[in-house]
Amino acid sequence: MFAKHKRLWQLSKVKPGDGSSLRRYRRWELFTRSLFGVELRDRSGSHLYEVDVRHLKDSTSRTSPVSLYRDGVQIYRANLPVTFPVPGGVIEVATSQYGVKRMHHVREDGTEQVLRPHPRSPEGLRAHFDQRFPRISRAIAAVAVVVLLAVLIVGCLSGLEAITQSDAIAQYVGTFTAPIHLTGWMTFAVPAAGFVAGLERALTLRYNRLIRG
Repeated sequence: MFAKHKRLWQLSKVKPGDGSSLRRYRRWELFTRSLFGVELRDRSGSHLYEVDVRHLKDSTSRTSPVSLYRDGVQIYRANLPVTFPVPGGVIEVATSQYGVKRMHHVREDGTEQVLRPHPRSPEGLRAHFDQRFPRISRAIAAVAVVVLLAVLIVGCLSGLEAITQSDAIAQYVGTFTAPIHLTGWMTFAVPAAGFVAGLERALTLRYNRLIRG
């Protein structure tokens, strides 16, 4: 029920496009723009649907944060997150502080397909690397997951210590001292490592609850 209302709310956010043409993806837009595409069929034949995400845009910008193009022509635009209606289902789009976290074509039967990233986009480059060097790619993914888990554990321990320092709580449960404390360069290195690991996971669109935002 919640998922149904969520989808209806996101569908209501969709606005008609202005009919403009899709701009070419430029290399200098590597960290500010993501572009995905999928071929879909309707009664008139096969068409290319492309989702253009502008990471630095919001509801106050002249350019919409996300737009949907059909054969290179803008047909819809919206703020994020959003669900675009397309032949045979919908395209669900959402982002996090690390980048795109959802870019799926959800068919009417409930099956899902991740859209194909533009080869020059960060997601496309990561996918190409995975195809060329699958073993190294899997190793990088494993390291990223371990780093995220480590950062999560350190954060939870530090948070628990901070909470129990309160007299109102300490009188009932006592105080907790975290076994690990970040000092010196570690106060910058650990969060930075967590961000890089989260970014790596986000580029594969393997979003999980370790990656917040």
